[in-house]
Amino acid sequence: MSATVLIVDDDAHIREVVRYALEQAGMTVHEACHGLEGLDKARQLSPSLIVLDILMPEMDGLSVCRELRKTSQIPILFLSSRDEEIDRILGLEMGGDDYLSKPFSPRELVARAKAILKRLIPPTIGEDSFLPRNQDTLHHGDLSLCPTTYQAHWRSQPFTLTVTEFHLLQLFLLSPHKVFTRDELVQATVFKDIVSDRTIDSHIRRLRQKCSAAGCETAIETVHGFGYKLGLCQ
Repeated sequence: MSATVLIVDDDAHIREVVRYALEQAGMTVHEACHGLEGLDKARQLSPSLIVLDILMPEMDGLSVCRELRKTSQIPILFLSSRDEEIDRILGLEMGGDDYLSKPFSPRELVARAKAILKRLIPPTIGEDSFLPRNQDTLHHGDLSLCPTTYQAHWRSQPFTLTVTEFHLLQLFLLSPHKVFTRDELVQATVFKDIVSDRTIDSHIRRLRQKCSAAGCETAIETVHGFGYKLGLCQ
């Protein structure tokens, strides 16, 4: 897999382990030893993915993510020595794409990195996939989505989504009357490798917030006891 990855971690040993694993998977790797350096390099390099530690001196990973999300949607895989649910949810709701607790398996890290990077590539569609068989612009009410440019529009005004959020909204637009269970969302091509029910809920919550901020307050509806469906978008 040809991709450029930026590792931001104050632990030199962790950086070495991550670098070796990712380079063995064919990726080009750059490093930063604290948050401020990571933020600077992210802006210079525009990597395909950032592997970002949360607890760091100078600037912690959540602050780095918050600053990056003001101008960039580069996918972020958080690393943390704390495995508390609130930390995972906070990281995802601030704009992270996935979360991995230390200590971790290098093989799992590579698998998660590849799963995130695959979302950047138009997928090969299988018979059981929910994803589109063409790249035409999708419309539902006043909401539109262009898979070739990764642009979302509400009443012709663009708004920004992360790659994960974009694919989730794409999934709903393809089946506007379908109620998706959490399990179906996990099994969909976009998420099949790594995502949990709790992660799905966090991504849905963040997607709703962005659609609401753009003016579409009813983009995603909750069907209590079952799952989620597309709203009216009018």
